[in-house]
Amino acid sequence: MSEKKRAVMTVADRWLLPDGIEEILAPRARQAEMLRREMLDLFDRWGYELVIPPHLEFMESLTAGVGHDLELQTFKVTDQLTGRTMGLRADTTPAVARIDAHTLKDKGPVRLCYVGSVFHTRPASLGASRSPIQLGAELYGHAGVESDIEVISLMLETLAAVGIESPNLDLGHVQIYRSLVEYAELSEDQEQKLFDALQRKAACEVSELLADWQVASGTANMFKALTSLAGNASVIGEARALLKEAPEAVFKALDQLEMIAGKVAELYPSANLYLDIGELRGYNYHTGVVFAAYVPGQGQAIAKGGRYDGIGRVFGRARPATGFSTDLKTLIELKALLDLKAQTSEERMTIFAPVDADPAVVQKLRRQGQRVVCQLPEQETDAAGTGCDRQLVCRDGEWVVV
Repeated sequence: MSEKKRAVMTVADRWLLPDGIEEILAPRARQAEMLRREMLDLFDRWGYELVIPPHLEFMESLTAGVGHDLELQTFKVTDQLTGRTMGLRADTTPAVARIDAHTLKDKGPVRLCYVGSVFHTRPASLGASRSPIQLGAELYGHAGVESDIEVISLMLETLAAVGIESPNLDLGHVQIYRSLVEYAELSEDQEQKLFDALQRKAACEVSELLADWQVASGTANMFKALTSLAGNASVIGEARALLKEAPEAVFKALDQLEMIAGKVAELYPSANLYLDIGELRGYNYHTGVVFAAYVPGQGQAIAKGGRYDGIGRVFGRARPATGFSTDLKTLIELKALLDLKAQTSEERMTIFAPVDADPAVVQKLRRQGQRVVCQLPEQETDAAGTGCDRQLVCRDGEWVVV
């Protein structure tokens, strides 16, 4: 290889970013920052306190109580001071749970929110960012459906703030499957295999597995029903009929799901509710209701969450918990796709001040909230070349904006 080619490759290596890692440039960076502030103000109006967890923690803290999947998503490094393994957070929720359980130690309900980059070893879906800006809210210390309804409502308000008024909202409850597994006395291996089949709604595979394991026909039929029990609110009644032999915990979960769906429909009639009795999203992590918001054209959920009681146990204090998260980058893109202006036309306007402009006039304009870019000595670009749509000019000894 020639020295010239080697030099070119070296330069390219210096500016090339890893797949799934992207930078946000102007004006999108400013839009992202404005939206970040808007969202935190929204959360604040609901009583959620902002916390900023560290990006880097010991692996034991980052993955405590959240399953093996998150560990696979975590970048790992060695702490040069202790020799222990540390990780860049792939999800902010465990860190916030640690703050609630170990640092704050409040006895009553605690509302916390956060926004910051997380890092994934692999994209969560095809084409997804490996460095999303996770925005979320968590409510600790209350086990009732009222807190689930509050968190779902806040998620819908978050989406409405970027113009998504009618998302498709999927609701499920992982305790239904969990209770049936316990009732059927399935082994951990059987539970996992059946879980995989149910996630894919593979009805034939579910039937084959249950037949191979010689699960009683009544119990097997209840598992099979989970592949098709989905639709509007009427599916709750169908579920009660098809799962009539199920343990009491299943009916308690159905009651909770019905209450949550009814209240959300009342508060947000424009949301399109879809109930899936066999929904198992986050099964190894969530303990109760799970929910996710979708919009046309997006194959993955744009916001999601659920109940995850007991996560604080690994930090010394078990607490009921529910929350949701979304990606600020996704919200920015959706806002652009919906042709919603991230800023008003007045906010986007920028004034070009020539090199000889009166500094006092420039200072006054900026204090009035105007955006002013000053020309520098020997600068070749004019107002248009600097991205300005207005400029300061001197007329009859007075500086005016034209």
